[in-house]
Amino acid sequence: MILVTGAGGNVGSELTGILARGGHPVRALVRTPRPLPDGVEGVPGDLNEPASLKTALDGVRAVFLLGGYDDMPGALAVMRDAGVEQVTLLSSRSVAGGHADNAVAGMHMAAEASVRASELAWTFLRASGFMSNTLQWIPQLKEGDVVREPFANVPVATIDPYDIAAVAAESLTTPGHEGRAYAITGPEALRPAERLRILGELLGRELRLAPLSDEEARVKMSAEMPEKYVDAFFRFFAEGEFDDSEVTSAVRDLTGREPRPFADWARAHLAAFR
Repeated sequence: MILVTGAGGNVGSELTGILARGGHPVRALVRTPRPLPDGVEGVPGDLNEPASLKTALDGVRAVFLLGGYDDMPGALAVMRDAGVEQVTLLSSRSVAGGHADNAVAGMHMAAEASVRASELAWTFLRASGFMSNTLQWIPQLKEGDVVREPFANVPVATIDPYDIAAVAAESLTTPGHEGRAYAITGPEALRPAERLRILGELLGRELRLAPLSDEEARVKMSAEMPEKYVDAFFRFFAEGEFDDSEVTSAVRDLTGREPRPFADWARAHLAAFR
């Protein structure tokens, strides 16, 4: 049995489907009941409350785990005591050469450290930025054809969450991934305007990007997230602390196929933008 945490999220929802279609026994950790793919068992639990995981962990061999929860060591101890043998952790490639005092990189670094200390076999998936972050443009696109976006000159090798899930499935169901950290990316680095152009062509709309100044970006982002994360992203993309543009071959190496380009992701999710 494989337990998928974050089963309602971008990666977890893809992973439960991939595992179920592959005939693997899969259980989804959910906070509230939700529709799940055929063959997927939903069990309530909350990673912020390690004791609540015990029922979900019954008979579980491996766990797909998200980081950033209140008591990662406690949750991992419950997993170990329940007989879990292996964890695949969704991390970020910002940890490579990252700074622990950066809130985003530091969160992932702490999660990786907790998993390493757990004595469980582990695999880290250090992903680049998600293509699904483009869904944040939907409210602006409902209002018109202009998208205002921070860090407009920064290229990112964004990855389709499906490809993250495919690599996760490989690490959870085949041997040889223990103690490995994989930097996984999409097939090319794109700036926001390039992603918007592709989306506009698929929608049949002439969309235009209007870059936010750093001052405007800080105001907008501060209304959406805690200041420590705003500072972290400014350190990444305004001060150059993290380069998320390098393309790696990890998805191809691990799955035997090329990672999906942004146009494929956008085509698959086009209804959300109409």
